[in-house]
Amino acid sequence: MPILISPIITEKSLAHVAEGRYVFEVSSKANKVSIAKAVEDLYKVNVVAVRVISVKGKKKLVRGRFESTRKDWKKAIITLKKGQKIPGYEE
Repeated sequence: MPILISPIITEKSLAHVAEGRYVFEVSSKANKVSIAKAVEDLYKVNVVAVRVISVKGKKKLVRGRFESTRKDWKKAIITLKKGQKIPGYEE
């Protein structure tokens, strides 16, 4: 099971890049230690801190009549050592 699912690239997450923070969608079973190790192995950088947020799925209407819920997911905000960057993020 992969720990890092995908990077989250939004205006707000790109604003954090200047401060050395990167946002990823991660597995719901992942913990801070495994997330830090996965980022270090994949991108060859030094992780200073990891913050984890569990996001509840939104309620949506299906066919305008029935209510459904999107799945719950987890995101992680990774802080890197000063001066290091992850390629693929645009500033």
